[in-house]
This record gives sequence, C-alpha cells and structure tokens, in this order.
Amino acid sequence: MRADAQRNIDALLEAAKTVFATSGVDAPVREIAEMAGVGVGTVYRHFPQRADLVAAVFRREILACADAAPVLAAEHGPGEALALWMQRFAAFIATKRGLATALYSGDPAFESLPAYFEAHLVPALEGLLAAAVAAGEVRDDVGTSELMNAVGGLCMQAQKDKPGQSDRMVALLIDGLRYGAGRSSGKP
Repeated sequence: MRADAQRNIDALLEAAKTVFATSGVDAPVREIAEMAGVGVGTVYRHFPQRADLVAAVFRREILACADAAPVLAAEHGPGEALALWMQRFAAFIATKRGLATALYSGDPAFESLPAYFEAHLVPALEGLLAAAVAAGEVRDDVGTSELMNAVGGLCMQAQKDKPGQSDRMVALLIDGLRYGAGRSSGKP
C-alpha cells in the first residue's frame, strides 16, 4: 500500500473513532471525512460500507487495548498494571457508543468481531490478572470473563449516567479485587 493511502486510512480510522465516541456509529460519513481531511469518496474507496469502517475501527481499538497490557506490565507493578489496564478497557468500551447494536445487527462485516475481541483481549487480561494474583495484590477467586463482564456492565450502565461515572465504578471494582488479596480462597 502506498504511504499516502496508509496515511488516509490511519486518518480515517482515528477520525471515525473520535466521531463514533461523540455521535455514535451512525454519524454522517461527511463528518468523518472532514475530520480526517479527506473527501467522502476516499472514505468509500477504502471502506465501501459503513460496517466496514465500524469493524476496522473496532479491530484497531481492540489491538491498541491488547497492546497496552505488556507495556503497562513493564512499567508498573502487577496490581497497578491490572488496574490501569482495566481503566483502559473501560475507556475502550465507553467510546464504542452504538457499537453493541451494530454488532448484533446481523451484518456480515461484524460476524468475526466477537472472536477477534476474545482472541486479543482475553489473553491480555489473563496475563495481567495472573501476575497480580501471584504477587498477592488481588484476590484469586475472580476469573477473566467475570472481570470483563463486570467492566462491560459497569460501563454500559455508567454511559447512561453522568460523565466519568464508569471510571469511578471501575475503580470501585478494582478496590473490590484488592479486598482479601493474599488470602487463599481455595480456588484450584
């Protein structure tokens, strides 16, 4: 791919992410094109259907969230790295306004996204959680899927409430993970 084409794609994905966060996935394509500094034709040349653009943004954000895990693990202690990643994951969920509806729309462009999500984000969280448990910084009786579902549920509810609410709710969840840390639950 030519360098200018890759720059256009990167600009479109970044603009779409921003527009989707504020206006939802049904925002006008013209708004995305203007923010990216390209014409509407460029959007459709790279992403013939809106669903293609939504799926590309989602994949890009999944990778960014997953890629943050080893960086946080290298820069922080295990418990702090887990807490920071969970906040990052919450921000990922919170900025995907309208995506849940799109994912379950039956559009073929979205069929592979749940597996893509799981293949990248579950291992990222598993590694951070295992390290924090091994360090005795969080309790050992909570699984990866429970945490992902809890953060997702908190963020979905908090989106209906005031701004910043999901950050606060996830911080409370993290405090709950720390409660009883270092005591064995007898979990296999």
